Amino acid sequence: AENHTLMTEFVLSGLSSHPELRHLLFFTICIVYSMTLIGNLLICMVTVHPSLHTPMYFFLRVLSFLDISTASVVVPKMLVTLQSEDRSISYLGCVTQLYCVVFLAATEWYLLAAMAYDRYVAVCCPLRYAAVMNTRACLSLVLLSCCSGKVVSVVQTAWVFTLSLCGPRRINYFFCDIPPLVLLSCSDTGRYERQLTSATVLVIFTPFCLILLSYGCIISSILRISSAESRHKAFSTCSSHLTVVTLYCASGTLIYLQPRSSNSQEAKKILALVYTTVIPTLNPLIYSLRNKEVKEVLIRGVAVLMKK
Repeated sequence: AENHTLMTEFVLSGLSSHPELRHLLFFTICIVYSMTLIGNLLICMVTVHPSLHTPMYFFLRVLSFLDISTASVVVPKMLVTLQSEDRSISYLGCVTQLYCVVFLAATEWYLLAAMAYDRYVAVCCPLRYAAVMNTRACLSLVLLSCCSGKVVSVVQTAWVFTLSLCGPRRINYFFCDIPPLVLLSCSDTGRYERQLTSATVLVIFTPFCLILLSYGCIISSILRISSAESRHKAFSTCSSHLTVVTLYCASGTLIYLQPRSSNSQEAKKILALVYTTVIPTLNPLIYSLRNKEVKEVLIRGVAVLMKK
């Protein structure tokens, strides 16, 4: 049997097994990736405006940076596999890609929980908001999210690459991720799958429950608002955030709760594409570009550029 220590590289099967779709997929993903970069870079630049120096926009800026990073870790290599006959990725490259994907995904989940907490304090404890969500608290929440993501990533990457990968070196996926790598193992992965289930609950369901709890309190406070227009605006903000959280939760759990399910690999590819490419494109629109304050800053910026 071929041991994982003898493997110097893997071969990615790519996004699709149909050659006739390669060019269409390539140009479509190029457009989506460009939109991801432009949208999130725009948010990063706009939210540094003095009028947007609030915790909410600080978290949005960090979220945009994470979205750019996630797409950039996955998409360029995916585009290469769509156009090139050489679909190989080195062993070290695979380890690095898996580490980065898990780190960014886990960090983003904890950040989403921090953003929900920020909204909870703003709506339910408005008089204490400035004191609770000060600069130190915001930086601490981001740092805690990153440290938690790093711990999860180190543990998961170490677990995967200590498995005996004695199967074929062909990975039926478009990037190095846990489910397709587990399928290469010829050893008993039962213990690892139980550990992965626990990690999935810890990384996805725990923040998800905290987000739901925060928004439960927020909605309860909103219902006590007398103005119908204010209630509608607040509910609109909640529904946007919860829509993205639900997309992340649904795709993440379906991908990672059954890592050895080879029958659903094509479905998992689609879910992974949504998770790593589509959602980062939607986030700027859902979280920021619908926001009146952000749009006003954008309009003023465009007006200044046109005058020049």
